[in-house]
Amino acid sequence: MLFAIVAHDHPNSIDKRMALRPDHVEHLKAHADKLMVAGPMLDEAGEKPIGSLLIFDGADKAEVEAFCESDPYSKGGLFASVSIAPWKRVMVDAAIGAE
Repeated sequence: MLFAIVAHDHPNSIDKRMALRPDHVEHLKAHADKLMVAGPMLDEAGEKPIGSLLIFDGADKAEVEAFCESDPYSKGGLFASVSIAPWKRVMVDAAIGAE
């Protein structure tokens, strides 16, 4: 089942994000077979990361929660909030004219 993970960073935490990023990327690579999409959400100017959005293919919510809890961003205290919800793919990039 697909799950959307939406995580919002604590305000003014770009330095923490950058310090944790190498370990976070390794965590994502270790779970690449489960990740459909992963990337940062950006501020209104489209410049600075303010959170993360991931689509994870998991057996159940408990698996997704374990993935999130073991993420260096979570372990390092970057996130102010994390939400996990079942997600249904309706359209893909090619169907809507992605860049």
